[in-house]
Amino acid sequence: MTYALPKVRGIYRENAELKSWFDVGGKAEILFRPADLVDLQDFLKNCPKEIPVQILGAASNVIISDDGVKGVVIRLSGEFAKISCEGETVKAGAAALCGNVALHSKNSALAGLEFFSGIPGSVGGAIAMNAGCYGSDISQILMSAKALDFNGNLIELSNADFGFFYRGNKISKNFIFVEAVFKAVKSTVEAVSGKISELNIQREKAQPIRAKTGGSTFKNPEEKRAWQLIDEAGCRGMIEGDAQISEKHCNFMINRGKASARNLIDLGDKVKKLVKEKSGVNLEWEIKLLK
Repeated sequence: MTYALPKVRGIYRENAELKSWFDVGGKAEILFRPADLVDLQDFLKNCPKEIPVQILGAASNVIISDDGVKGVVIRLSGEFAKISCEGETVKAGAAALCGNVALHSKNSALAGLEFFSGIPGSVGGAIAMNAGCYGSDISQILMSAKALDFNGNLIELSNADFGFFYRGNKISKNFIFVEAVFKAVKSTVEAVSGKISELNIQREKAQPIRAKTGGSTFKNPEEKRAWQLIDEAGCRGMIEGDAQISEKHCNFMINRGKASARNLIDLGDKVKKLVKEKSGVNLEWEIKLLK
């Protein structure tokens, strides 16, 4: 092991393979899966500050560099994936998949979180990017969250502390989220189930959800929807190596089989250039790059 890492109860793995939902990626120098919250706190408190530390959720909206990731990559274990409902609130660990939160809410006859069924990935990542779809996003339903700073201090945050904006907030880079509480509304299992089914049908029709993809590639600018700008620039179906702009929804990139992270990044950058030339709009990546 190349680093003097603190003793933990969880697991360290050297040269651990990382894959995103694109099915591309390199290796983490060190992958750390903490046993629980205290184990993660102890690691952050005692890890030498010169060692790069990054958090990786379900890797649904990320491109992992072909060259791998330097330092320590933290992936939260099942201990951080618990979900519970009380009254009109839903509490979820940061590693809980958004789809499972929607399912849990449905089974508890709680409405308001149906859109979670259309968000790939985990709660922590959804909070970090203010994820949303079909007119709803995290900022509208988040009541509070618990997070660790990179010194291991546990911080309680209210919605107002985040400074949410479209597909982001002002504080995420300073914290590792571990738990969140969302507001919901009493309903019936049938009504919530019906709404989830409706959203899933919409998503199936519009998005290449069965392909190796990473969700929306670019944020929607104020001028026009990103997919429209991409389409108007002639980029629908564009190919770079084995990476392709989806024919079905051109704000999605897909891996046709053997794409590399470099293929995906180069394709995205080419689209940005062509859109800028055609419309004058600078598209901003929604997908994150981990390196």
